[in-house]
Amino acid sequence: MATKVAIIYYSMTGTIDTMARRLAATAEEQGAEVRLLAVGREDAAGAEGSTDRPQEPTADDMEWADVVLFGSPSRYGNVAGRLKVFIDSLGGLWAKGLLANKVYAGFTASQTLHGGQEAVLLSLYTTIHHFGGIVVTPGYTDGSKFVDGNPYGVGHVTGGGNDAPVDDVTNGALDHMVTRAISVSRKLTA
Repeated sequence: MATKVAIIYYSMTGTIDTMARRLAATAEEQGAEVRLLAVGREDAAGAEGSTDRPQEPTADDMEWADVVLFGSPSRYGNVAGRLKVFIDSLGGLWAKGLLANKVYAGFTASQTLHGGQEAVLLSLYTTIHHFGGIVVTPGYTDGSKFVDGNPYGVGHVTGGGNDAPVDDVTNGALDHMVTRAISVSRKLTA
């Protein structure tokens, strides 16, 4: 049975969308069933060259998933409001215990090197702890993490003009994070 991966994100400039699509492609290469879902579609930007817009996530997508990867740009060191509104809407599932025992991880981007990336991921994980979710960070479990330097998830620095494209370093970190999340999920369901 294929691992079910929901990639739920908000992207204002297209960077998070680019990262989400990389995660989806890597997960599909590993035989996972993937749902790529974007909150705030009306004002969100897609990846450069992308014309298709993912569907809005629903509570059903959360219940369906074995693995949930949340993506948010840094908003003053916190999760973007659009994504937070979706997460806050999941109280019904939480009350029934339907968000527990799933694998979760996060990815983010900021304009500057110390633009709150770790704070975004840690604040996201606080919510996941309340869910009873299993946070599976990449840690320093692969050589790629010693290059990108973020054991909490994956972060990308866009630069002041949002013009630094997602590069090989970020792609390697994304590949490792989704691979690790799927691997742990498979071990939990074995």
